[in-house]
Amino acid sequence: MTRRGLITSLAAPLVAAAQTPGRDYSGQRPTRYPEPDVVVLDPRFAKIKVGNTTIQRVAQGFLWAEGPAWNSAGRYLMWSDIPNDKQFRWLEEDGHVSVLHQPAGYSNGNTFDYQGRQLSCEHGNRRVTRYEHNGKISVLADKFDGKALNAPNDIVVHPDGGIWFTDPGYGSLGNYEGHKGELLLKEAVYRIDPLTAKIEKVTDDIFKPNGICFSPDYKKLYVADSGSTHYEKAPKNVKVWDVANSRSLSGGKEFCNMALPNFSEVGIPDGIRADIHGNIYVGAGWIGAGYDGVHIFAPDGKRIGQILLPEICANLCFGGSRRNRLFMCGSQSIYAVYLETIGAHIC
Repeated sequence: MTRRGLITSLAAPLVAAAQTPGRDYSGQRPTRYPEPDVVVLDPRFAKIKVGNTTIQRVAQGFLWAEGPAWNSAGRYLMWSDIPNDKQFRWLEEDGHVSVLHQPAGYSNGNTFDYQGRQLSCEHGNRRVTRYEHNGKISVLADKFDGKALNAPNDIVVHPDGGIWFTDPGYGSLGNYEGHKGELLLKEAVYRIDPLTAKIEKVTDDIFKPNGICFSPDYKKLYVADSGSTHYEKAPKNVKVWDVANSRSLSGGKEFCNMALPNFSEVGIPDGIRADIHGNIYVGAGWIGAGYDGVHIFAPDGKRIGQILLPEICANLCFGGSRRNRLFMCGSQSIYAVYLETIGAHIC
């Protein structure tokens, strides 16, 4: 293929994507370039798709992989396998996978703070924790207004040190991913103040807040609403708010919805991340081939691309030594693909 032909193939907008059948993600049977399952829907994504790289499965054998986070100093990816109550680690050096923590409180979302300490949302213990450098675990949040949290889900860190997390309660709705128990609080998004350690509710204007991320300049907060799993009237969308004074929200509205042309069903959004250009990457699924995977939205809310996976994508993060590799938790596997962009935040 000529260079002109390659650019044309990358830039051609598509109405609907089609999953490549029977492909091998291990690299044993190579996939022909350009990667067919990184799909350009808008010319803006053509600049992000890399022509001579493919989606790779870097780890497999999990029950429900979630909460990936990249540790730049250690050059490793960590994530949760919620039902197995474990956290795993993949080393960039040689692809080695090992257990990082067990038990792990049936953890879901994870991230690292600006001091390199791991933060985790524990379904089973209904709390947010921090792994200290000496190995001890500190509890950062387990109650609000004197009531136990529902089951913290996903988490991000602001440059001012504030920790923001979602609390939809999935880990308390059954015993498979935690411990079944009553939800005592309305589903909400919270902030832990870095100076006082006080827990503040920043919004409950959402059915079940799930994935969470900031815009590159930290002036906007995006939250995925997965409330359709339990509320008939809940939309399947990602909401966005303006962030004021690094600690409060205003002007909440829909950023994007998950409806895709030519699909009669609408998938559920889960984990989300931003790149340096303000594009929002949404892990989604529960529909099937041609839909499940990652949906990429431009800052104006228009879907510009898809990364199709053979499994539901629960969550994702940017990583690698140059933070230009997107790691995706695909239910029972971890996938990765290089992109011509960089993750907007520390992990």
